Amino acid sequence: MSTALVTGASAGLGAEFAERFAARGYDVVLVARSEQRLEELARRLRDTHGVRAEVIAQDLSAADAVPAIVGRLTAKGISVHTLVNNAGFGTAGRFEEIADGRDRDQLMVNVVSLVALSRALIPQVLANGGAVINVASTAALQPTPYFATYAAGKTFVLNFSLALRAELKGRATVLCVCPGPTETLFFDTVEVGRKAAIGGKFMSAEAVVAATLRALDRDRGYLVPGLLNAANAHLSPRRPRKMVAAIAERVSRGVLPA
Repeated sequence: MSTALVTGASAGLGAEFAERFAARGYDVVLVARSEQRLEELARRLRDTHGVRAEVIAQDLSAADAVPAIVGRLTAKGISVHTLVNNAGFGTAGRFEEIADGRDRDQLMVNVVSLVALSRALIPQVLANGGAVINVASTAALQPTPYFATYAAGKTFVLNFSLALRAELKGRATVLCVCPGPTETLFFDTVEVGRKAAIGGKFMSAEAVVAATLRALDRDRGYLVPGLLNAANAHLSPRRPRKMVAAIAERVSRGVLPA
């Protein structure tokens, strides 16, 4: 039976990815910081879908996070078919006012651990003829003042995914999904709360994951779920870059205190 490993699996998109893969008959490995939430989800997936559900409680901002995860997989004799790099969080506000170290932790989770986990597990994905799903954001599509580190990190995820897809063509599938505002715990952790949506229409985690799996089945390279999100993504100008950044600053400055 194939196994899907999902990071950030304790809630939101990660929990929904785990649910959908379990419904497809995949065994699942659930990775996040909250062991209690993971154990509750694992029990439900075992009971509902009759699959194997393993829990790895791990903070992905830790320098040794990926070796620890790989060690647990090896000890349990698990080979991964599909890797879902979903874990992530954001920061918002004036760059110099964000708590010292917070952006470092963000990049460790959103970028460094994503790359390291991909490097560690892609040999298994290739051996199993599997897939990699990387979760980016519509923020990946332009520089975004007041979300400077978050947007830049998600741009990395998108470009990394597309490059990796080209390298692995014919051997494994790589898909990058760029959701807009989604009803998840993301907005409970970012400094400015739901203001971080910048007026965008929220989608449900269920809708985003359903669209992602349809795109995966069709072997698409990247996806911007939601008609309005997709229109904004593909119709917005990309150059001149200074102008795009200036426009983005005017749009996103609403996250700042009055």
